[in-house]
Amino acid sequence: MIGILTVASLALVSGVSADRTFTVVNKCSYTVWPGMFTNLQVGSAIPSQPNGWEQAAGATVTFSVPDNWTAGRIWARTDCDFSSVQGPTSCATGGCNGGLVCDASTGTGVPPATLAEWTLSGDQDLDYYDVSVVDGFNVPIEVTISDTSCHTASCPANLNTDCPSELQVKDASGTVVGCNSACNANLDGNQADSPNCCSGSFSTPQTCPPSGVADYDFFKNACPDSYVYAYDESSGTALWTCPASASPDYTLTFCP
Repeated sequence: MIGILTVASLALVSGVSADRTFTVVNKCSYTVWPGMFTNLQVGSAIPSQPNGWEQAAGATVTFSVPDNWTAGRIWARTDCDFSSVQGPTSCATGGCNGGLVCDASTGTGVPPATLAEWTLSGDQDLDYYDVSVVDGFNVPIEVTISDTSCHTASCPANLNTDCPSELQVKDASGTVVGCNSACNANLDGNQADSPNCCSGSFSTPQTCPPSGVADYDFFKNACPDSYVYAYDESSGTALWTCPASASPDYTLTFCP
């Protein structure tokens, strides 16, 4: 249940005007291994960049993305070692099927991971984008737009520092490396019928208000301009839009 991947109204507009330029900046003090995924059941356009790469601290990577990229996401993977395992467990957080280069069909990334998501040139000739912690958090991120009239989407706080104990994901040394969502942590014991997952009898905005989602305020207060749970559009600060007519470019920054 990720924001852009579940917004049914994001219809693809026919025609492509121009590729966009995407820039990924790693301001973290450590190497990250960005992962990228396109939901090919929704759209067929794919970026020029491979679906995964290594990016050192301070490094910048720039690539082109089709003007009609649909249901796409980029995230950071941390503490990766692909020498013996090529799969989701190669990384402490965010690992994907396929190893370094995430599998095109199934390489969506293992939660918890902070996601940046896009549908370009969607309904009403708008770009739709968000930063999502619906599936939890691992690295602070920010999405800025070349059209400065469009809003920055972000989760700039390090939520691992104050993550509630029941949501903490730790590495072998006991260090907190991720902060799960209440749904992924299965706090209520039934993910199939859960107010934390907005599933089963809680599968509508009316039956799944933010007040019923455990630790909603923890995530939303720290990252108000992010998508926190399945129906967070009601907050007015979850899903963002920018006019597609100007073909804006996007910058994703890890540890802004």
